[in-house]
Amino acid sequence: MNIKGYILLLSVVSFSCISKKEQDNNLILGDEVVTFIVQKLPASHNFNDSIYISGNFEGWSGGRDQFKLKKEKKQYIITIPKYLEHINYKFTKGNWETVECKLDGNPIENRTYSFKKLKDTVLISIVNWNPKKQQNKISTAAENVHVFAENFQMPQLKRKRKISVYLPPNYNTSEKDYPVLYMQDGQNVFDVSTSYTGEWEVDETLNKVFKETGFGLIVVAIDHGTDKRLNEYSPWDHIKYGKGEGKLYLDFLVNTLKPEIDKTFRTKPDNKNTAIIGSSLGGLFAHYATFEKPDIFGKAGVFSPSFRYNESVYEFTAKNCNLNESRLYYLVGEKEGDTMVKSMNDMVSLIKNGGISEYNIFSKVVPHGTHSESFWKTEFEGAIRWLFNVDNQ
Repeated sequence: MNIKGYILLLSVVSFSCISKKEQDNNLILGDEVVTFIVQKLPASHNFNDSIYISGNFEGWSGGRDQFKLKKEKKQYIITIPKYLEHINYKFTKGNWETVECKLDGNPIENRTYSFKKLKDTVLISIVNWNPKKQQNKISTAAENVHVFAENFQMPQLKRKRKISVYLPPNYNTSEKDYPVLYMQDGQNVFDVSTSYTGEWEVDETLNKVFKETGFGLIVVAIDHGTDKRLNEYSPWDHIKYGKGEGKLYLDFLVNTLKPEIDKTFRTKPDNKNTAIIGSSLGGLFAHYATFEKPDIFGKAGVFSPSFRYNESVYEFTAKNCNLNESRLYYLVGEKEGDTMVKSMNDMVSLIKNGGISEYNIFSKVVPHGTHSESFWKTEFEGAIRWLFNVDNQ
């Protein structure tokens, strides 16, 4: 089947059973609904505060008006329809700086819910809100992780962003040049004290790999833009969530941040030694960046990608299947839902039909994988070893 025919098939399969309005919103609504009732809260909770539900069904925004819970006496209530078969979610007070957490202030795992009834009710207990004073939280970042810039200028987006850098254990005692990995959602990459849902433990993992194999890698972690996260990671506009700024964000990575990293550190700047990794919407962006700029990013780790956020990604990919030398690693968990697994498998099939060598594509569906940092961190080492061919160097 040619690419044009494959795109048509995808369109028929994906959209034949939903209305035009639902297609535009990129959501699948069913008859099932679930009501969440927050009935237990920390003793210090101020009932003048609003509570929001945020999750994979609305792009992990941190808090949107349409997902604000209704206050009823000393409880908060919201009813949501079946956007997805399985949803992952957390509660916040409007942003990720105020997300619910454990008693000790550390992140909790994502909450999960599977639609199995027409009408269901879930009772929720929140034990603590994220401490506002981050300095009271203990950092878990390794000694070879540094803050490159607290407020790095993003001229394309007229914003600033924190950039953190991991250097290999032997960086200061060698004269070697190193490959570079760019990672999204930088708050969750190295340090539990800056994360809102747990960390990937990238620094600990790479220190372990270096000790075992001698493989060294520079990692550049870019913090996400909180309420701008959805926009920055999507190259396409969304009728519900607004302007897609992914093209501008990619321009920032390629023409502003990467030149500064290559100038400051001993890097191997060519595309064969430059990788990008992201999860969820960050996974969508990592995929887009690699297909849009294969001369810059020659390797991509695409974890739990939100391909269904905008179906334009399939047509875009079909038109850009000229990545003969790129290495592409795709990952999803079965517990993320059937639609997540199917959308990734559809994408991998499309890419293979586009002529990219199967040798350069790796895809993995993990039976117990969930949409969470705890899942992605367990898979990070395998992705790095495959992308950089570590075990055969």
